[in-house]
This record gives sequence, structure tokens and C-alpha cells, in this order.
Amino acid sequence: MAAEIDRRPGKLSVEDEIRNWQNFVLRYRNAPVLFVREVLHAEPDEWQAQVLEAIAAGERRISVRSGHGVGKSTCASWASLWYLLTRYTVKIVVTAPSASQLYDALFAEIKTWVRRLPGPVQELFEVKSERIELKAAPTEAFISARTSRAEQPEALQGVHADYVMLIADEASGIPEQVFEAAAGSMSGHNAVTLLLGNPVRSSGFFYDTHHRLAGEWRTFHVSCLNSQRVSPDFLRDMAARYGEDSNAYRIRVLGEFPKGDDDTVLPMELIEAAWQRDIEIPRYTPEVWGLDVARFGSDQTALCKRRGRVVTEVRRWAGLDLMETAGAVFHEYEIAGVKPQEILVDAIGLGAGVVDRLRELGLPVRGINVSESAASSQKYANLRAELWFAMREWFAEKGCKIPRDERLIEQLAAVRYKFTSNGRLQIESKDELRRRMRGQSPDEADALALTFASTAATLAAGAVRQSWDRPIRVEIGLVA
Repeated sequence: MAAEIDRRPGKLSVEDEIRNWQNFVLRYRNAPVLFVREVLHAEPDEWQAQVLEAIAAGERRISVRSGHGVGKSTCASWASLWYLLTRYTVKIVVTAPSASQLYDALFAEIKTWVRRLPGPVQELFEVKSERIELKAAPTEAFISARTSRAEQPEALQGVHADYVMLIADEASGIPEQVFEAAAGSMSGHNAVTLLLGNPVRSSGFFYDTHHRLAGEWRTFHVSCLNSQRVSPDFLRDMAARYGEDSNAYRIRVLGEFPKGDDDTVLPMELIEAAWQRDIEIPRYTPEVWGLDVARFGSDQTALCKRRGRVVTEVRRWAGLDLMETAGAVFHEYEIAGVKPQEILVDAIGLGAGVVDRLRELGLPVRGINVSESAASSQKYANLRAELWFAMREWFAEKGCKIPRDERLIEQLAAVRYKFTSNGRLQIESKDELRRRMRGQSPDEADALALTFASTAATLAAGAVRQSWDRPIRVEIGLVA
């Protein structure tokens, strides 16, 4: 390549080193695609090349909505490294809604591409856990990773240099306060904002950049259907699990914003935000478990553990008989650092035997018949519907956290509701869901829903002997 870093043996003079670097910058300053090809030895997809060229052409506001797995983090990594190596003074901030998304995905991807740089170029920089700095001027040229939190929007303030770039991954989940705080940093003539993400919300700043503010932003739309990076198996699987008319398919495959009239109980935007969120569990917060016992076939017994606003773990077992199931739960109880104050078990059918055995073992267990009447019987067709909508309210309060468990997320997003002839809300049955999801049952999601059958009275009293074949007749309570 024309600007090849000189690798001849022996020490170069200062003049030669400067000349080499000047040639490097001159060649790539306005040619990011050439930089990716010649320096990183990669070939951008068409949309990635268009985004890079838009930045080089002087576009200051760029927003990319896409499906899952099309190469967003890779494109952002290329843009950040090219910008860092061809400008000075330069400050680049990369952000995401949660620490896991930021450091395990985007910033990890940037570090991967740093290792693909030629050795002499790598040696110019020091790679730290949260920053990549130019050794000769660590405060004047760097990439900094900063989590976007509503309670700390000032993290993106005060970023000023001759050249500034803000890259926001999973931009739909970033709180509005963060964008407002970052506005001052992005006010310069050479400040670039690059937003990328799955379009999980039909509101908010990211949504506005593709609608109300589209005239002020250069926007891109990338569907998985047009991406060579996405396997046909993924497309078929998503269509089979959710249906091509579902919001989950629109968001994760088509890269389209969700429709407002979807009949799923839990909108994908609430689920995505919950696993992206960082929440600490207050000390002494009680824990409650929900147990959905496998019935037959492909079903799995699922145990969901929740402490207040945080789902701490989801466990699952296949092929266990009733006594083995009781033994597995008893083992979990024995090794638990925080003992559950109540274990709620779906006691329909086989679950009844598990309830009896766990009571014999002295565990604080209560059987729940989700087919019985709801406390709000004029609104919900049965207790299962009431629990699912209590769970929906928990997600809607936007202060909860779930693990990034793909199976749990898929099940939460898949369950639909309808209205009975007398106007009550009804959740589709497991059999109906199995037909839509190629035999998959919402075991983990139902286990989480069961935790919302806990009541303050039961939590205070411990185990309560109660028959599973008559209504519990209590208000649904949240363990806060």
C-alpha cells in the first residue's frame, strides 16, 4: 500500500518516522473504506462502506437502525479507529445502555480490531480497561468507554477537542437525559454522532432521528434479509418462533420499529431494556422463587429466582421425575446464599406432588393454581392472565433487571393475549404457544410470572398450608 508503515530493520530517523506518518494520514484521512481494506484487511458490507463514507464526507449526525447480527459493532469499531488515527486532537466516546453491552460487546470489538493494526501502529497506543490512549498525548487523543445511565447523564458532558466523535450502541435503550447532556459536547463543527441499534422502541430520541428529526440526520436501514453476515437458519428460526407479522421479527430481523397494535403481553422494548439495565440489589431485599414443573415432551422444569427488581438466575431441568424435581429444588435451596422467603409452584397436575414433597422437606412452598379465578375477576379471565399482566407492569416501571438469557427473552416476547367474549383479558395457552413456536413451551417465562403471586402476608409467615384446588383470593403483591 502507498502509505505502508516502514518496517525496514534498523532505527528510522525522526524525519523518516514523521514522513511515514504524514503519508499514512494523507492516504487515509478522507478514505475510511480504503483504511479498512488496507490497514485492517477487512471488506466492508455495502451499508458499512456508506456509513464510513458519510462520516468522511462531513455528515455530523448519522443514525443506523438494523436487525440483529448485521455488523453494527464492527462498523462502529472501524469508524472509531480510523477517526483516532487520522485526526488530532481527537476524543471519541463510545457508550451503551449497560456495562455488559458496552464492555462485552462494543468496546471488546474495538479492542479486537486494535490487535489487527500493524505492529508499529499498535505501539502508539495504550489499551486500558476503559480507554485506548495515544501514549504521547493520552489526554488529547483517546477512545473512552462510558456507560449511559439516566442517573449520571453528565458522563458524556465536557468532551471537547478539535475532533469529537460520539458512538452510541443500542441507542434505543439510552435514556433521553444522556442525549440532552451530550448535546454540548457535540456542538462543534467537527463533532460526529453515530447512533446504532435495533429499533426496539416506537418513541424516544433514536426513534425521532428516523422520523420527526429525519431531515437533520443521515439515516440508514439494514435488514437481516439483505445481510450476508446473517445465516438463513437464523431467519427461519425467528420466523418460526415469533411469526413474520410479530414485533419481535420486525425488530430483530427486518430492523423496523415495532407496530403499536401488537398483541404480545410484553413489548420487546421493555424486555430489551431490562437486560441492558444495570441495577444493584439493596441489602436485605427478600427473594422469591417461581417453579414451573415440566409436564411432558419437550417441556422443561424451570426455576426463576427474583430479588425485588432483579431476576438473579433462571435454572432449568429436563427429563426429571417428580421426586428428582423436588430433589433438584431442595439442593438449590440448600446451597442458596440468600434463602427464598417463598417458593411459588404451579400446582396444576404434576406440580401438586412436587409441592407436597417440598413441604415435607420443610421448604417455604405454596401451590398456585393459575387456572383459578383472578382477584380482579372482572378484568382477567384467570389467575395466569393476572400474573402475566402484573409482570408487565413490573417491566413497564423500567426499574427492573433480567439476565441476558435468550430462551427467557424469547418466551417473554412470544406470549400473546386476547379478549374473551365477556371482555376479560386472557393469555394464550401453552398448547397454543407450542403450535406457534415449534413445540417450545414458555416454561421460564411462566416461572417468572409465578413470582408475582407472592403476598406480603405469606412472606412474613413463611410456608402456608394451602390447597392448590381452591382460589387463593388474595391481591397480587410485588416483592419490592
